[in-house]
Amino acid sequence: MTAFLKIFSRWGGILTLIALLIVLVRQLIALISFLLFALKVGIVVAFVGLMLLIVISMFRGRARRRREEAGEI
Repeated sequence: MTAFLKIFSRWGGILTLIALLIVLVRQLIALISFLLFALKVGIVVAFVGLMLLIVISMFRGRARRRREEAGEI
């Protein structure tokens, strides 16, 4: 009877370690995919911000030119 308990306890420990490794790998994959998603969102936000800065500078340049032209006439 004790031989069975020793065998089952060894196999149980090994199966527990395997199950823990599987759970850890799944959690790591979830963490990495979340970080990649956050990085992609950050890149998109930076791109949109850059485009807004370009558009704002274009409008400022047009307004400045109009003011200069109005002053010369």
